[in-house]
Amino acid sequence: MEGIIGLVVVVIVVLIVLLLLISCIKIVPQAKAMVVERLGAYQATWSTGLHFKVPIIDRVARRVDLKEQVVDFAPQPVITKDNVTMRIDTVVFYQITDPKMFCYGVANPIMAIENLTATTLRNIIGDLELDQTLTSRETINTKMRASLDVATDPWGIKVNRVELKNIIPPAAIQDAMEKQMKAERERREAILRAEGEKKSTILVAEGHKESAILDAEAEKQAAILRAEAQKEAMIREAEGEAEAILKVQKANADGIRFLKEAGADEAVLTMKSLEAFEKAADGKATKIIIPSEIQGIAGLLKSAKEVMTE
Repeated sequence: MEGIIGLVVVVIVVLIVLLLLISCIKIVPQAKAMVVERLGAYQATWSTGLHFKVPIIDRVARRVDLKEQVVDFAPQPVITKDNVTMRIDTVVFYQITDPKMFCYGVANPIMAIENLTATTLRNIIGDLELDQTLTSRETINTKMRASLDVATDPWGIKVNRVELKNIIPPAAIQDAMEKQMKAERERREAILRAEGEKKSTILVAEGHKESAILDAEAEKQAAILRAEAQKEAMIREAEGEAEAILKVQKANADGIRFLKEAGADEAVLTMKSLEAFEKAADGKATKIIIPSEIQGIAGLLKSAKEVMTE
C-alpha cells in the first residue's frame, strides 16, 4: 500500500515538473515582443522565436504588439485665434519601437498620447484663424505629428501620422458657411451659363463669317470666270477680224497679181482707183482728197465725154 502511494506521489511530482517546464517554454510570434522580469526587475525583451524562462523567478511582464496601431480620440474643444470655439477629433497612427520603454516609460501610454494630442492641437489651433483652420489640415497634421513624435520618443513610441478626422464649427458658422457655399455655387453656375452663351454667340458669328467668306469667294470666282469668258470672246472676235483682214488683203494681193499678169497698164489701175473713190463717195464723208494723178485722168475722161457728145 505504501509503495502504491509513493508511486502516485512520484507520478504527481513528475507531472507537476513537466507542466512547469512546459509553461516555461515561450514562443513569440511575428510582430510581437515580450518583456521579461526576473524577481521583479527587468530582465530581457524577447523577440520572435522560441524562448525559455527560469521557473518561478522569471515572468512575462507584458506582451507588446509591434505592428502599427490606430487610435481614434473623441472630439476636443479648441479655440481659434479669432475666438471661435469648435470641436476637432483626431486619429493617431503610432508604432511601438522599444517595448522596454513602452512598459516602463509611462503608466498609461494611450491616455498620455490622447492628452498630449489635445494640448498640442489647442496650441496649434490657437495660432490660426477660422478660415486658416478649415483650409490648413495638412499643415496642422504635419505640425502635430512632429510634436507628438518628439514627445512620445522617451516612451518607446513612434507617431507615424496624425489626421484631423472632423472639424465641427458652431451651428451659426455652419449655417453661414452653407449660405456662402450656396452663393458660390450660384455664382459659378451663372458664370458657366454666361460662358456657354458667349461661346454659342461666338460660334454663330463665326458661322456667319464663314458663310460670308464663302459667298464672297464664290462671287470672286464667278467674276473671274465672267472676265475670263469675256476675255476669251474678245480674243476670238479679234482673231476673227484679223483673219478677215488677212483674207481681204490676200484677195487684194491676188487681184493685183492677176492684173499684173494680164498686162494691165497704169490707166487701168487709175480707173480701178476711181471706182474705189466712187464707192467711197457714196458714204457720209463730206470731204474726199483725190491724188493729183487721179485728178488728171478725171479731166481727161470729162473731155473725152464732151467730144463724144458733140
